[in-house]
Order: sequence, then C-alpha cells, then structure tokens
Amino acid sequence: MKQRGDPLEDLLSRVSTGSKIFRDREVMRADYIPGNLPHRWEHIRRLGEILSPGLKLYRPSNVFVYGKTGTGKTAVVKHVFRRFEEEAASLGIPLKMVYVNCRMVGTEYRVLSELCESVGVHIPFTGLSKGEVFNRFRKGLLSGTKLLIVCLDEIDVLVRGFGDALLYELTRINEGAQAGGLSIVGVSNDLMFKEMLDPRVLSSLSEEEIVFHPYTAIELVDILGERARLAFHEGVVPHSTISLCAALAASEHGDARRAIDLLRVAAEIAERNDDPVVEEAHVRMALGVIEQGRVFEALSTLPLHGRVILLAVYHASLKSPSKITSGMIYQVYRSLCSALGLEPLTDRRVSTLISELDMLGVLSSSVVSFGRYGRTRRISLKIPADEVRAALERDELLAPLLDQNRGARPKSDSVAWQGRVESE
Repeated sequence: MKQRGDPLEDLLSRVSTGSKIFRDREVMRADYIPGNLPHRWEHIRRLGEILSPGLKLYRPSNVFVYGKTGTGKTAVVKHVFRRFEEEAASLGIPLKMVYVNCRMVGTEYRVLSELCESVGVHIPFTGLSKGEVFNRFRKGLLSGTKLLIVCLDEIDVLVRGFGDALLYELTRINEGAQAGGLSIVGVSNDLMFKEMLDPRVLSSLSEEEIVFHPYTAIELVDILGERARLAFHEGVVPHSTISLCAALAASEHGDARRAIDLLRVAAEIAERNDDPVVEEAHVRMALGVIEQGRVFEALSTLPLHGRVILLAVYHASLKSPSKITSGMIYQVYRSLCSALGLEPLTDRRVSTLISELDMLGVLSSSVVSFGRYGRTRRISLKIPADEVRAALERDELLAPLLDQNRGARPKSDSVAWQGRVESE
C-alpha cells in the first residue's frame, strides 16, 4: 500500500516551534564548563594556590591530579586555567595555559605538536622524529620569557601506550633555564597510574597532589539542580527526577558525568514523546539506553587485544562466573590469540588492559591474597553477558569465536599466572 504524507512533518513542526523541555541544550553537554562548580571549591582553591606563583612569572610546582571518571577533575582544571588566563591578560603577564587531552591527540608526536603550537613553533603533521620535535619545543619555550603551564589530561593513556620517556623529558625540561619554563598538571582517571611511572618521573610530577573523591548522592543532587536550572524550562524537571538520577549515579562511582547524561537522555526521551514533564519513568528508560550504549562505546574505543581480553572474560564467565581469576583469563586469551593468528601480549600488558576495562565499568577486578603463595585478581563482568555478546557479535573478527571452546573448561591457576604471581 502506498504511504501518504511526510513522515518528518510532525517532527519538523515541533522543532520549528522550539522545545518545551530545553532552555539551553549546551548546558547538558559533557564538555560544558559551568561558572559554578558545587562541592569542588576547595579543589579549585587548592589548585589555584599551587599555580599562583605563575602570575608572578615564577614556575609553579608540577601537580598530579587523580580520581575516578566524573569527579570534576577536568572541569576544575579548565575553570582554574580560564580564570588565570583572564588575570594574566589583564596584568599583561606572558603566562600561557595549555590543555591537551592525551586520549584525543593519541600519540606522543601529536602531544609535542600541540605544545610546539602553544609557543609559536609550527610542526608538520608528520615527517619529523620525536626527538627533533621535542628539541624544537624546548628551544621555542626557553628562547623567550613566556611561562607555560600545561595540563596533560588522561595522561595514563599516553603512558600505557608509549611509556613514560616523554613525561621524563618534560619534567626535566627546565634544567638550566634562566627564564620562562614549563609546569605540568597531570590528570589521570586511574588511581593506580602512579605505579606505572619510573620513580624519577613520579618524584618530579607529583611535587603536589590533589585527590578527587567520588561525589555523594546529595552532592550530585546539587550539581544536577544547578544544571537543570540553566538547561530546562521552569517546572519541567521535578526534584524527584533529579534525586533519582543522582541516586543511580552515586550507587556506582559517584560519577557526575553519568548523572548529567542520565538526566539529559531522560529529557530527550520526554521531548520525543511530547511529554510536558521529565518523570522518573523517563529516567528508567534513559538508564537502559545509556547502559546499552556504554558497552558499544567502550568496545569501539578498545584496541584489538582489549576486545580479545573481553571475549576471554565472556568465555570464562559462562563456565565459572564467580571464580574467574587473572590466570584463567590469560590462558583463554592466549587460546583466542592462537585462533586469530595474533602474537599474545605479555601478562603484564594484559593486566594493564584489564585495569582499563575495569575503569570503563565493563568488568570488576579485585586483588585476592593467597598468603605466602602471593596474590591474584578475581574478575567479574559488571554488565550482563548477553550485552557483551550482542556487542561482540558486531565485531566481524571476533564474532566467529563467541561459541568457541564452550565445552572446555579453562584450567584454574588459583595462585599463579603462567608461573608468575601477580604483584598488582
């Protein structure tokens, strides 16, 4: 039967009349930095105190900022950087604040390229050695009187991928400098990141430390209330809806970003349904949308070996969901690598990737002690196995291995991991 009418007509008419829910959508974006950061005033003041010598052109101490995802680290750093840039401009001080997200730029070369641009040194997209790019940056930095304060956000991603050699060079770049210089604000989501660093790097980078603890449900209510006041029309989002979003986010990791996303998606669902108020039912629907989307997003950002490890956890969880150890995962992982024709990573590198999956919220790992026999990790999926399967079925390379070895039970290593007890 031939369909009549325009399927987009109703949608376009609603768009043209404006939203009954949203007043300003930008406020609910993940990269929006509000002028007021509830429950992070002490952290703002602490970071400001550490960096304040820069306003007198003295090099501040390096700072290491860490805490779980969604605890306000990036927002606080960007807020302080913005205020310092405004003050430096008003005073005519040659102080420059630079923010670099190591996950976004991806490589050491691109990190150095960003730093070069900040001191007026143009670097081609490719073609130079990292040593040459670093030398050009150092020359550009120390040839003038400009003081540079650099935030390396998600610095753990850079170190996991390339080691800490670049970080070591950056922490030593001021040696012999008469004017100008560099101070580093390192930001990491991984509370165990410091254990990956060479002691010489750690002693320089962690001259000062700021720890961000997860938000409580009450604090998240204040944060969401502040955002809702700016983002939505009055009366559209009841306090009960805000409280539910805060409680759901606080029950996991106290993640403000997750709470904000939950409220935003709930509001979008209400808007699509042409409902006048964002109810708790909309939040429940949004939770399902976000949970499913989080799995696919996590997988899309994982390297191949990270996806193979997740597949190994999936296989192990089907056979022994309550007794999965790191050694079992490594054995299954090696078997999968063999089937794929891949060279398996070392056990230490696999351990790092397991930590990354833990940080993403896909699985949970905890260290279990066996006394004089050492320690190992207990691992479990934090999301339903069928959701992992649905996500991996979209992976053309790994999908054929989803049902491999279903009848075989991986050997338990109760203590050792391929002859080596974990030290994490």
